[in-house]
Amino acid sequence: MLLHQQEIKFSQYSSIYDLIVPKDNLLRKVNDIIDFSFVYQELVDKYCSNNGRMAHSPVRMFKYLLLKTIYTLSDVDVVERSLYDMSFKYFLEMSPEEDVINPSSLTKFRKLRLKDTDLLNLLINKTVSVAIEKGVIRSKSIIVDATHTLSRTNPFSALAVLRERSKLLRKTIYSYQEDWKERMPKKNTDNDLEKELSYCKELEQVIGQDETISAIPAIKEKLNLLKETVEDTRENINSAKDADAKLGYKSVDNPFFGYKTHLAMTEERIITAAVVTSGEKGDGPELPKLIKMSQENGLDFDTVIGDAAYSGKENIQLAKDQDLKIVAKLNPSITQGFRKDEDKFDYNKDADMFVCPAGHLAIRKARQGKKKMGVNQVDTYFFDVEKCKTCPLKNGCYKQGAKTKSYSVSIKSDLHKEQMEFQESPYFKEKAKERYKIEAKNGELKNAHGFGRAISYGINNMEMQAAIALFTVNVKRILKLARV
Repeated sequence: MLLHQQEIKFSQYSSIYDLIVPKDNLLRKVNDIIDFSFVYQELVDKYCSNNGRMAHSPVRMFKYLLLKTIYTLSDVDVVERSLYDMSFKYFLEMSPEEDVINPSSLTKFRKLRLKDTDLLNLLINKTVSVAIEKGVIRSKSIIVDATHTLSRTNPFSALAVLRERSKLLRKTIYSYQEDWKERMPKKNTDNDLEKELSYCKELEQVIGQDETISAIPAIKEKLNLLKETVEDTRENINSAKDADAKLGYKSVDNPFFGYKTHLAMTEERIITAAVVTSGEKGDGPELPKLIKMSQENGLDFDTVIGDAAYSGKENIQLAKDQDLKIVAKLNPSITQGFRKDEDKFDYNKDADMFVCPAGHLAIRKARQGKKKMGVNQVDTYFFDVEKCKTCPLKNGCYKQGAKTKSYSVSIKSDLHKEQMEFQESPYFKEKAKERYKIEAKNGELKNAHGFGRAISYGINNMEMQAAIALFTVNVKRILKLARV
């Protein structure tokens, strides 16, 4: 039951916040700039209004998830810290003497209340509207790109995360007592997940037995984070393969198994749209969605900046129809002609190859036709015919008994000729210099907000993870630009 959750609880101790939470505190500034009542309005229908136990405020639960992302904390630690950290309590709109929630409530909130909610677009829309209101968006361009996130299924990804967590724990301990190096258990050097789990468990036990070191707050946080990672890894180590994740390519020799988040961002580094897909999807086909979503979120722009993946024929035509400029270098391999949607092959810019509808990357390419003016030239991409023979999508794509399977694209059209002329303009060359900004944003998401690896299974959970992370980086950027 959700009742009177938005009422402010008055306390005789509330004035303490003015004394110990400074005006320039990050969480105070976030509370000042964002009206979180939109969370209540979005989720109120997920609660019963007249039956069941009293539910926690959806606004407060959402803020707990933000705190987890901002400070990279486990469920246990974000709740425990909110017990004594007055800036956390202030942000959560708790009275100083108020008790905290049970950490398990956060799991229930994610699974029950946020399910089937378009949280990703909701949160981006909210931050973009705040950015527009604060006047921090002045450019007339959006920059587009995609960043990959590894699935939890990949055991080497889990191993890497465990090693990073244990390394952070050891480093924190050494900063307090360097002589602990001699007391640490022997590290696992094999690429064996089970051995790494055993090492982490042994590390937990050794540190946990010494209360003089394990009780130090900074160490306790890192220890709890490692425990949560170990438990979650053990819980899912024998689970079924992540059905929504797919094999994609960062380069022709560097595949990954997971997801892609396709982003649109202003030159001021405010994210205006995002689409989460499985890893094998091409970047270019998602551009129409990013343009439409950015426009629906209130952004006024006349230029789209991206890499070669976005200069496909369909995107150039879309831009022309909407009187937009595409600042993306033309690559002849991107021209896909007038194929039926069900037959469309996607271009992977990193591998410089096409990917078939089944997700298989071409193994080689060859240029054919007359070279003069490039009018009749085509690029032909060849696929592994052994994979085609057993492919579930072979009907209408691969002819039984054929010794090769290829896909050919013409190199130049009138649209591309216009684009080639535009590429030589001073405007194109100047705007192209802005593209690095979105690569830096991708790095921030991965390095500061855990976006390098999915924290749960399935594309819905990946969208939820993206929603919280993108909301966080947008709010932090707005605060910096608005100098609040």
